[in-house]
Amino acid sequence: MFSLPSQMRTLSSLMASILMLMVVLVGTVKATEIQEITSPGGIKAWFVEERSIPILSMEVAWKGGSSIEAAEKAGLANLVASTMDEGAGDFDSRAFQKRLSDNAISLKFNASKDSFQGSLKTLSKNREEAFSLFSIALTDPRFDAEPVERIRNQILVGLNRKLSDPNSLAGRAWFEIAFPNHPYSVPTEGVIETVSKITQKDLVDFKKDQIARDNMVVAVIGDIGKDELGLLLDKTFLGVQKTARLVEVPDVKPMHQLSEKIIEQDIPQSVVVFGGAGVKRDDPDYYAAYILNYILGGGGFESRLTKEIREKRGLVYSVYSYLYPLRHSGLQLGGFGTSNASVGEAVKLLKTELLKIRKDGVTADELAAAKTYINGSFPLRLSSNSKIANIMVSMQVFDLPVQYLNDRPGYINAVTLDDILRVAQRLINPENMIITVVGKPEGL
Repeated sequence: MFSLPSQMRTLSSLMASILMLMVVLVGTVKATEIQEITSPGGIKAWFVEERSIPILSMEVAWKGGSSIEAAEKAGLANLVASTMDEGAGDFDSRAFQKRLSDNAISLKFNASKDSFQGSLKTLSKNREEAFSLFSIALTDPRFDAEPVERIRNQILVGLNRKLSDPNSLAGRAWFEIAFPNHPYSVPTEGVIETVSKITQKDLVDFKKDQIARDNMVVAVIGDIGKDELGLLLDKTFLGVQKTARLVEVPDVKPMHQLSEKIIEQDIPQSVVVFGGAGVKRDDPDYYAAYILNYILGGGGFESRLTKEIREKRGLVYSVYSYLYPLRHSGLQLGGFGTSNASVGEAVKLLKTELLKIRKDGVTADELAAAKTYINGSFPLRLSSNSKIANIMVSMQVFDLPVQYLNDRPGYINAVTLDDILRVAQRLINPENMIITVVGKPEGL
């Protein structure tokens, strides 16, 4: 529903610098070797041949996700994703999981607001079995009563726990305020009332509506040639229906006015979530907004918010911000936790920093340092086959070109001080910010 990203850390030691250099070199090579292939049966995929280790990783995404659910079925996509590997075809849950375990195969599904994802990782020698199990999970999931109820109960326990979790409450309240009467207002996991009522028919119908070849993107990396992979792709996906049946989700902007909501909870420290309109991934201002966010609150100890609110005044342990580009909306979000007595002061400092960066932009030194870190640290995301496959799928979901990994540093380096100032004045305005607080805050 609402996750808090880990904070970036500055690489300072010699060993860290050496590691970064090694990954930059590996990542650059991998980026230039992405191939767009089409199987004999017409299945398209992005592919990197990597023979150094005997492993294959595949990531698949279907556009749709929890945003296509009916409001009364909230949590349906998540329950489908959680049960598709709990038995398929002739294998019940126990037999299916045993085949995965016996062959050291990792197979899982996941749902987000805008997509439904499948992930497969296997030793090269077990690839036929792995792709076969993935295929039957897609085409013939059983959704038997026992595993569905077991997984449903696990989800309900988690949802019940979140009813008293400050971070979950603050995040959920933020999205409810930002997107009234829109699918984005509902957490992907759903709520207790809706998850409790989902039927087996709902699971089957959602799978039929969502899983199809026309809304699918595929990425594979590993120890296989493209011809062999083409045959595997046909075996895996040609049995999937051709056309998805998706409801249309409207584009939406978050509520554009100051809103502060307090959810009282008897705890010593309040949790604060703040944010407003951001940019979608295809927005021409995306890279300027990305750098702006890094300088404001995305750069860990180097960010302005951390320096002003944590280092100078010691009001928070951490404060952060990040861009959240959805398919139908763009957001910028952030948060912090502080003692109840300090909430008012911390929020005031937050608004002061927002006004400052809106009025004056950033300095040349800040911009140069941000570019160096962003471009230097990005190849760390290419440090494993699974991560590379995941990035290749994301690139396709956001309609980025196959050469994007090579072109990205140039996009970052092209951002100017004027771009930053223009985007700050476009996006950052504390008078249009949504703030949700859980605790017993003072000073608001």
